Amino acid sequence: MSKQKIAYIGTGAMGKQMIYQLLKEGYHVQVYDKYKEAAEPVIAKGAIWKNSPKEAAQGTDLVITNLPLPHHVLENMLGQNGAVEGMRPGTTWMDFSTTDYHNTQHIAQEAAKKGLFSLESPVSNLSHMGVDFCNVSFYVSGDRQGYDMSKASLDSMGQISFFVSNTIGEAQTVKLLTNLLFYTGMVTVGEVLMIGQIYGIPLLWMWDLIRSSQGSSFVAEQVTPFIFDGSYDYSCSLEITVKDTDLTVNLADELNVPLPIGRIVEERYREAGQKYDAHDNHVKVTKLIEEDNGVNLRVPRFTASSPYGLNRTYVHSEEKISDIFGRIKPRPYELQYPAPEPLDDPILMDMARSLTDFMAYINYLILGEANHLGKNMGLSDELIVDVIRWSCGTSWVFDNITSYQPNPEIVNTIKSFDFGRRVKLPVLTKILNHLS
Repeated sequence: MSKQKIAYIGTGAMGKQMIYQLLKEGYHVQVYDKYKEAAEPVIAKGAIWKNSPKEAAQGTDLVITNLPLPHHVLENMLGQNGAVEGMRPGTTWMDFSTTDYHNTQHIAQEAAKKGLFSLESPVSNLSHMGVDFCNVSFYVSGDRQGYDMSKASLDSMGQISFFVSNTIGEAQTVKLLTNLLFYTGMVTVGEVLMIGQIYGIPLLWMWDLIRSSQGSSFVAEQVTPFIFDGSYDYSCSLEITVKDTDLTVNLADELNVPLPIGRIVEERYREAGQKYDAHDNHVKVTKLIEEDNGVNLRVPRFTASSPYGLNRTYVHSEEKISDIFGRIKPRPYELQYPAPEPLDDPILMDMARSLTDFMAYINYLILGEANHLGKNMGLSDELIVDVIRWSCGTSWVFDNITSYQPNPEIVNTIKSFDFGRRVKLPVLTKILNHLS
């Protein structure tokens, strides 16, 4: 079977890496971006520049859009000189963006009038910015024939893909529910670290304890370093995370899902979006807790092991490790982390362990909310498990759900410490109030 000719619209951080991989695999790739300078690196590698989405789509078999916001996708597909104008009947449009599925459905309806296949295919990193080395998963819904024709191209760009449904919208649900887990972990870890900082628990020690505990997660392990080095992670913008959390709450409203913790998380991201520039880095949400308390979460001379941290010249290790599910990540990440030596102060030690237990309990509760979203959309239990496992929303609790014993009493334990006397904790306080 001959390789598809591909049009790729959107050459941002993710798009660049996908295009590099396609070129490496011998694909003919035509590209367009609103800002040509953003496409210069892929043009230098062999991609063919086109002056409009329409021109990029002409003569190709697969058109991929990889853009920040729903209206960007709409403009590039159906606007003046949009890609649909340049596509031949029987070819496929695939959207990698995390977007409003109503927008995708509208574009698909217009594309169908021309005999085009349409697919939504949101992407999840399986390790931090796994797109850099094809360590991503794709969740796909829409025209099955288009998926079957394009699966080889997807396999060239990632680890695994799931055909979720013939109904556009269900793949977005999958991505939103996995992102919900990620975003909850992000705001939680920031406030837990702030407690440790103010009470005198060394940040790196606390991180070691979290990673070795039931409270560990993708976020705690792989994104915390971008707090410590103050870069807040260049891989994704705050604008995108604010959009995602808003879409999640809107979806919950549509599906009659209460989503109490998810709404607290969305409110925090919305606050960050109102306070900081839309193009700031997405972990900037944790700067809110730093400013709330007048204390930063920096570790002196620490630099994240990533080109998306302070050291923009960092190169990922070629050495990869694989877990029992086949998920990979590069060194210096580990499969398991040893617990640090206990603190000399037994009160602080008890406090730290209780915080990790509370993190685990929050991870358990938000898993329930994510599952509720998926079930109300009609996803099977098996699919929900698969998509969370192969996503950035994983946690120790999820991977060990059959053995984890949730302990609601941890809520009273955390309240007994009365952290609010010394630390401003907007998110954890609201979660505690909800659980009381």
